[in-house]
Formats: sequence, C-alpha cells, structure tokens
Amino acid sequence: MEAVLIFLAISALFSNAVAYDPLDPNGNITIKWDVISWTPDGYVALVTMNNFQMYRHIMSPGWTLGWSWAKKEVIWSIVGAQATEQGDCSKFKGGIPHCCKKTPQVVDLLPGVPYNQQIANCCKGGVVAAYGQDPSAAVSSFQVSVGLAGTTNKTVKLPKNFTLLGPGLGYTCGPAKIVPSTVFLTPDRRRKTQALMTWNVTCTYSQILASKYPSCCVSLSTFYNSTIVPCPSCSCGCQHKNCIQKDAKVLTTTGVNTPRKDGSPLLQCTSHMCPIRVHWHIKLNYKDYWRAKIAITNFNYRMNYTQWTLVAQHPNLNNITEVFSFSYKPILPYGSINDTAMFYGLKYYNDLLMEAGPEGNVQSEILLQKDQNTFTFKQGWAFPRKVYFNGDECKMPRPDDYPHLPNSAPKFAERPLQQLLFILASLFWALQMV
Repeated sequence: MEAVLIFLAISALFSNAVAYDPLDPNGNITIKWDVISWTPDGYVALVTMNNFQMYRHIMSPGWTLGWSWAKKEVIWSIVGAQATEQGDCSKFKGGIPHCCKKTPQVVDLLPGVPYNQQIANCCKGGVVAAYGQDPSAAVSSFQVSVGLAGTTNKTVKLPKNFTLLGPGLGYTCGPAKIVPSTVFLTPDRRRKTQALMTWNVTCTYSQILASKYPSCCVSLSTFYNSTIVPCPSCSCGCQHKNCIQKDAKVLTTTGVNTPRKDGSPLLQCTSHMCPIRVHWHIKLNYKDYWRAKIAITNFNYRMNYTQWTLVAQHPNLNNITEVFSFSYKPILPYGSINDTAMFYGLKYYNDLLMEAGPEGNVQSEILLQKDQNTFTFKQGWAFPRKVYFNGDECKMPRPDDYPHLPNSAPKFAERPLQQLLFILASLFWALQMV
C-alpha cells in the first residue's frame, strides 16, 4: 500500500510535465507525403495524416496543418482540403494558384462537398478518431499539386517547420524525413505501384502545451462512507471569471451554446472550474466481485464531446467481467501489464456527451472479479491511479482525502474532541446499564 501512495505522489509531481505519455508510449500522429506524379513545374502529392494514439483524437473544429516551403513553392490546387489564405499571387498572369503563401495553413473540408472535390479519407471537418477506438476513422487525407518545386527527387526540397494546430491541440512536430517510398495497391488489388518519393513528419502531444491547466478532474465516493470527496478546488484553474450559474436566465438565450472559433468555454460555476468531471463510485461488494460506477459530467455550455474516450489505470482492471453501458478495450502500454482500460460510448447511444445541462452526462457500471491476493478497500486501493478524458490527464484528489473504511478512522491524536465525545457517550450508556 505504501508503494501505491508513493506512486501517486510521484505521478502528481510529474503530471503533465512532458510530452511522453507512459500509458501510450508509442502514440503519435504521423503525416506522410507521397509524391505520386511529376508536373511541368513540380509534383502532385497525397498527404495522409495517421493518428496512432490509442485514446486521443482530434475533435471538431478539427485540425489545421501548416508548414514553411523550402523554396518559392506554390499550391496550384488541393483536393479534399483547402488553404485558409490565398496570399499574394499578383505575379501570376492567367492561371492563379490556390495559395501563394510561404507558410500555408490547410484545413479539412466539411462533409457533403461535391464528389469531384473529394478523395478517400477526406472531408470530415478535421475530425480524426483515436486509433484504439476506431482505426478505420483514425486517418485523414488530401491531395495537393505543388508548383515551382522541382521535378526530380534531387531538386525537390522538403517543407520545414510543420505545425498541427487547433483548439486544445498541443502538438510538436519534428522535421520531415525521407523514408522508403510507399507501395500502393491498385483499386482491383491486382497490381502494386510505388510513390516516386515519400517523407514523414511525426507530431507528439503535450498536455502542458495544449493548456496551462488540466481540462478535467476526478471526484470519489463509496458505499461504506457517506463522505463524497470532491474535485480539488480550482482543479482546472480559476481563470474563467465569466462562469454561469446552472439556473441563470442567460442559458435560455438563443445561441448561448454556439462554439467559439477559439474554442473558449462557457463554464458552469463550480469549485473546480473544469469542463469535465469524472466521478468514480465504489458501489457494491460481493464475495468474489466488486462493482464500480463511473459518471462523466460536462460543465461546458459550448461543447458537445463527440467520440469521447475515458482511460483509467487500476491494478484490478485486468479482471473486468462486464461493462454495462460503455464500450471497453484494454490498453497494454507495457506489453504484458494489463492495468489500463479505455472506455468510450456506444454508437448512436452515448457516444455524444452533450453540453452542460440536464443531458450533459453519461454513466456506466463495471463489474470486476477480485484478485484475492491484492484486493482491499483499505487505503483507497479501489480508486483509480490515473484517469484521462479525451487523452488529457485529470486532476485527482489527494490520497489523504480518500474516503476511509469505518474501521480506519483517524487516530485519537488527530480528532481529540470527537474521541472525547465518544468516550463520554460510552460511559453514559454504561451507567445506564448499572
């Protein structure tokens, strides 16, 4: 048990400090450029963004991909995406490029665009699923025709300074690196073709880059103690001065739930000031099993969380027997240690976590088989070690504040008045029996 408390203390010290995620050590977003043909002054490339993160996805309003050209390249055209600005194309006579900026930024197209503007895996509004949740939707692509770029492998220069931007996106991208050319299968899958040139860019996530403060917190309760341990005060910072009381009249105003372009929240006033609270309740105890309830509450009036994910780390998660109203998948960050689970909503049922209000919550229960060698309700063992929502680590209460078992009350020296009252009451009842 001392080891568990030491682990929690160390986690608190180093939480959110680095980009490396110990629960998803190989997670990243890889952007691949495949030159598929040469043009008179450049090339046509297929750009593919693969999300290899197990439980972190890109939500609406989606990704913005930027870079710096190495020379004086321009974008003649794009299929499946568009540049946010055209830039100064005044030197061109006749045909005008799609974008002439030295540092273009490209965004995905929205669903429903005409078919001739689409390619495979495009046009999802920049939304990219987590690989562990839906591998088929963890990819986004567009095709770009680049001019003034060189027309051979030796004359083409790789773009620089890649950025992956968007509200809540804290990614750092490395330099482009030439890799072995991608091999493609023709539509009939009977013939292989090969890219003329391929380079990769790897982007890794850092929560501290995404936000100065956590974006979620955890509260705790049990069946054996009436104490409800709330999220720590100002878990997500108390910088949002314009919070709203849950019964405020302004909530009936048209458009109050409309998201802002910068992703700024409109939070319900709470002591923790977090957009998301995760509540873990130890519900029942059986001879060979125990049962926990998980509830996720949204306190942001401007945000619907689609394709949300919840990750919990606990040593007994290797013995999950049943999950009642969430989807579930084990996460194996260390190969053989199965102590981490990812939960997410059932499609068309609870995969959409509505904005703050009566519908702004989802919940489930999990049934776990006890490991008789380690299972205990003492010292907060039954509470999770870490909780992540949408890939961001949530602020946990201090272990000292966890609900105690009835027979593990604080010592006499800690609460002398309560102990004295208990002794006096015992003496009173003893005298009554004489």
